Amino acid sequence: DKVVPMTILGVEAGNDSLGHRVHHPEVVQLDHASHYVEQLHQAFVMVDYEQRQQSIVEQVTAEATRLGGEAIIDPQLLDEVTGLVEWPVALSGRYDSDFLSLPSEVLISSMEGHQKYFAVQGEKGKLLPYFITVANINSRDPHQVIAGNERVILPRLSDAAFFWKMDRQQSLMSFSAHLDRVVFQKQLGTIQHKVIRVMALARWIAEQLSIPADTVVRAAQLAKCDLMTDMVNEFPKLEGIMGGYYAAEDKEDPAVCQAITEQYLPRYSGDSLPTTVTGQILSLADKLDTLVGLFGIGQPPTGVKDPFALRRATLGIVRILIEKALPLDLKAVITQATVILAENITETDCVESTLKYCFERLRGYITEQGYSADVIDAVFASNVTIPVDCMARIAAVSEFCQLTQAQSLAAANKRIGNLLRKNKVTLDNITIAPHLLQHHSEQALVTELERVTEVVAPAIAQQQYTVVLTTLACLNEPVDTFFNCVMVMDEDERIRQNRLIILHQIRTLFLQVADISYLSVGKVV
Repeated sequence: DKVVPMTILGVEAGNDSLGHRVHHPEVVQLDHASHYVEQLHQAFVMVDYEQRQQSIVEQVTAEATRLGGEAIIDPQLLDEVTGLVEWPVALSGRYDSDFLSLPSEVLISSMEGHQKYFAVQGEKGKLLPYFITVANINSRDPHQVIAGNERVILPRLSDAAFFWKMDRQQSLMSFSAHLDRVVFQKQLGTIQHKVIRVMALARWIAEQLSIPADTVVRAAQLAKCDLMTDMVNEFPKLEGIMGGYYAAEDKEDPAVCQAITEQYLPRYSGDSLPTTVTGQILSLADKLDTLVGLFGIGQPPTGVKDPFALRRATLGIVRILIEKALPLDLKAVITQATVILAENITETDCVESTLKYCFERLRGYITEQGYSADVIDAVFASNVTIPVDCMARIAAVSEFCQLTQAQSLAAANKRIGNLLRKNKVTLDNITIAPHLLQHHSEQALVTELERVTEVVAPAIAQQQYTVVLTTLACLNEPVDTFFNCVMVMDEDERIRQNRLIILHQIRTLFLQVADISYLSVGKVV
């Protein structure tokens, strides 16, 4: 209840504050710090941000319900409106239903961007001709406030209708003639240069996935045209979305239209992904061209600088490949992108550095799924470069870790790896010599090794990694017996090498899935 004496920016601390400038213009004298929120609330100021925001949500939701619809509450707009008012009062107005002929995204962008209004939608997401504004005053004449807002929104929506009309006076494709006037990046050329590269990379990706390429190439050709339209110039957030609408107006293939609309997805963390394979390929090609191009000219993102949002783009690439189960080899597609970008690239390690960056993002993505670092390390050590295949291995290794044999086999693999590294002898393509098997334990191990190899081979071909590791778990007992009964490093060179060949074949079988020696022995989970 006492003022702490201090001066900040020339203002002395005190116990006087101010209420709402209209409802309570008088000075509010605080009698205790704990009464601050309550006293200002009595003076028509909601101090608590969360309380104020919750009040806005409740009022806006209730008003939309009264209108027979549902409010579209964008989190960013909600934050902005919360910061603009002290005493929120939701009011609704109406606009001419003729404007509903425009794409809903256009109306929403105009209402949210220019006026900070919340749009209202009805059944199936179709907009209703209403808006909700949040005033900072409990007006004695709310109808006058509403009428003022209705007058203000009319020219805004009229402008949007004008942009639509002007853009539709020519085909979407005709806007491509202007793309060579816009620089994408000084060393990587214009937007038109980027379009040509994305078309080529999209075709290559489609071919790798055994998908007809013509549709995605057409989508890539049209993808950036809307950047030159009046509508996107006014509402940059509508890039891609307007292209999809204009392509539909031009009677383009619906798959092309949808791909253009989806090309920038995901736009942010947690955003939805392209729903069509054409859209997925276009999104991948566009993001990979930017990513590889910037790494290729020595401009990767840094801790404080990422002007092209490469982190977000790379995570988008990872999510599309994994969540849409596209079996695309990242190393191969990055290599192809560097071929297409050959005239621009100056960095000799472009493929390696870009791939490393992608796998850093992949590691983060997998970690967020709840997988442990040792499981990730085990799979990454196998040098697999197909993300969806990588995830299948991660799941299989994680399941393998639940087996009772996991700890023992992880330890055995580590021991085998150490023995093979110390004896730098090339053992590939050398078969086991049966006549050199001196002890029954190594004979038993080889018999079991031959059996599981027959089972594992087709399972590997079908990427049934859980089957592979479960089958290989059968080697646990014969491997333990082998190590307990024989000396691998026998004095006889032929016997020694034969035993190393056995171990090499065991390790090779496991490495077809992962290097399980990375698993934390004693705390495998």
